[in-house]
Amino acid sequence: MTAPQPVVLVTGDEIGLVGEAVREVVSLALGRDDRSLALEELTEDDYRTDDGFEVARLVDAAQTPPLLSERRVVVGRHLGRFGDKEAIAPLVAYLADPLETTALVVVWEKGAVPVQQRLNPVPKSLLEAVVNAGGEVRKTSVGRGREAQQWLDDRLDEAPVELDRSARVLVHSRLGEDRPAVVPFLETLAAVFGTGAALGAEDVTPFLRIGGDVAPWDLGDAIDQGDVPKALDCLSRMMGVGGRHPLAVLSVLHGHYGRLLRLDGSGISDEKGAADALGIKGYPAKKALQTSRQLGGDRISRAVKLLGDADLDLRGRSAWPSELVAEVLVARLASLSRR
Repeated sequence: MTAPQPVVLVTGDEIGLVGEAVREVVSLALGRDDRSLALEELTEDDYRTDDGFEVARLVDAAQTPPLLSERRVVVGRHLGRFGDKEAIAPLVAYLADPLETTALVVVWEKGAVPVQQRLNPVPKSLLEAVVNAGGEVRKTSVGRGREAQQWLDDRLDEAPVELDRSARVLVHSRLGEDRPAVVPFLETLAAVFGTGAALGAEDVTPFLRIGGDVAPWDLGDAIDQGDVPKALDCLSRMMGVGGRHPLAVLSVLHGHYGRLLRLDGSGISDEKGAADALGIKGYPAKKALQTSRQLGGDRISRAVKLLGDADLDLRGRSAWPSELVAEVLVARLASLSRR
């Protein structure tokens, strides 16, 4: 069996893209091992102390040998909490001589509770330690404007299906800003039409028009209004008639709350500022700003935590059916929006 990389550092400030990268890295590291036996994931709650946050708990997990599996995959989320080299010195020391049976995934992302407004840069000492240990650094940040457009073009170029110009234009117009939805969308096309299929706009349109003419923003609107029955109805139609997998719905919600999180505490006070920050124009930018103000930082951070928990549950942490995980998530998110 090929040994996994001793460490992979995933960094970025877009929740959905970071999550997608982490899932890919974890899947490769696990191989055929039972995730219930081999995988341990830590979050900021595990690092929390009376005085702040300490990385020692993650180091202890990385140094623990496997018991019922050949290897252990240890994931450390929310490490963007640690902004200086002294705070992550124990982790750097571990990487000087990492345990051969541990595949460590270091996720440099913002903390969720309380909301971390800006992602701290990765300390140079940690970057060097990862490289010197034979590891890999994965940057998931996309940027805005032309950079974001280029990212989407690259994903379409690498897609398991071939989209003609009309299909690419349509995807850009419908998914251009909803980047976490891009990969599930392309995987769905490959599953339906087969790898290498040549597709046009008429082929991809049904998969962009989510479930029984319920658009992604319809679900978001119902949640933002605190209308639990309507939100659950939208979800049911998306997963039922539309055949949308709960993970795809989760990607839509990641994009929605990611925009709110970007605006919260930013000091942006008008539609133009929101449009510039989010890379979108007109009413969607205005509505995102209004929703961010109405919810406030505390409820947005709670929503982000709910999304993170649901993501873990959909990936196997919970024995609940995936549809039930999605229903509970949507009901809780809509309840958060009630005044």
